Amino acid sequence: AGSNPAPRTTMLHHERLAVSSLRSIDVVSAFTPFMDRPSRSPLAVHWGLDENTVFLNHGSFGATPTAIREEQRRWQDRMEHEPVAFLDGEGLEQMTAARRALAAMLSCDADDLALVDNATSGVNTVMRSLTFNEGDEILVPDHAYQACRNTIDFVAHRWGAKVVTVQLPFPIEGPHVVMKAMLGAVTDRTVLAMIDTVTSPTGLLMPFEKLTAELEAQGVSVLLDAAHGVGMVPLNLDKLGASYTTSNCHKWLCAPKGSAFLHVRKDKQADIHPLTISHGMTFPLGDTTRFRHEFDWTGTRDLSAHCSLPATIEYVGELMEGGWQAIMQRNHELAIRGRDILCDALGLEPPCPVEMVSCIATLILPPGDHDTIVMHERDPLGVVLKETYGVQVPVWSWPSPKGRYFRISAQLYNSEDEYRYLAWALQQELGLGDNATN
Repeated sequence: AGSNPAPRTTMLHHERLAVSSLRSIDVVSAFTPFMDRPSRSPLAVHWGLDENTVFLNHGSFGATPTAIREEQRRWQDRMEHEPVAFLDGEGLEQMTAARRALAAMLSCDADDLALVDNATSGVNTVMRSLTFNEGDEILVPDHAYQACRNTIDFVAHRWGAKVVTVQLPFPIEGPHVVMKAMLGAVTDRTVLAMIDTVTSPTGLLMPFEKLTAELEAQGVSVLLDAAHGVGMVPLNLDKLGASYTTSNCHKWLCAPKGSAFLHVRKDKQADIHPLTISHGMTFPLGDTTRFRHEFDWTGTRDLSAHCSLPATIEYVGELMEGGWQAIMQRNHELAIRGRDILCDALGLEPPCPVEMVSCIATLILPPGDHDTIVMHERDPLGVVLKETYGVQVPVWSWPSPKGRYFRISAQLYNSEDEYRYLAWALQQELGLGDNATN
């Protein structure tokens, strides 16, 4: 594939017809128990996913289209053809092109973006650059991603700062509950708040725009963990105004693994340094900034994932008429549709309103024999779903609020039939029978 691989468009008409009818089919009458594996979306031809797996877990690590993996290999080949010329020249030029492509999608200045490996690295970069005073307070919701929460705890302990955990209910009535809880926890000692665009364990689309505006107006710096961000929800970073935003490109943008960004507001850049201090700390500035110098070169590394970003944004964006906005809307509607199918089949109530669902949805499992499973242990149900039914979907226990959860994702390669198949599999394993749909 070249730098602008052309998508196949012959199946788009059928895909758009399917999307337009997502809400028009009655959930109960549409459900039929499957003995065979369900069909994927016609757009699945662009991915190389295992044909024997019903892949409903895009949210964990993403999945990269075949053409983009070929694009990445092309950049790797260019690097190995002449490593010095590439790493000293063409590779750095393509990294600049990658930041510009992202900036156009994110409505921000490309010079405010640093390319990092993943969102957890972005959170670490910010937290391990900042200094705190003893007694400073850092707000974190209890639905935060555990790896990022670990980072907050580590840094707070080092400086003697206090981590204030904000309890959020789940099920939850709406975004107003989040606003009240988070803003109600702010004190005159609060200096930083880490919030999510979409929470990983509970799949909640947070009111991050309003929350960011309120917190920043009160002098509280916002670190936005947008691991589930770019390609999933619209982001206008200049308008948003968060001090720091980090997001994975390998998830909903479908870029190669190891591609993410960190956006730092201009007035905050002097204090933020990469996790690896290298030549950029002292290299002559020329016509750029110290922030750019430090992040653009942190040592020898494989640049191919980031070099592939311009092609990724263009290629995936052309898979649907209407581009990225249409893709995000399609995936949102499919996630809602999948949640409706599962709730109906299992007799569950949706744990949050539609406005708090993006492209992933988390549901609480009915009480059962395995309710004592602790966090980080493999849930037997998840193992059975994969080994017996071929369904890749996360099942886990979470202490806040305590319960057993499973989470579905909706990406272009997914279809409604896959959620019906999961519902049938869960009925069998949970002993609910087919009457749950009547």
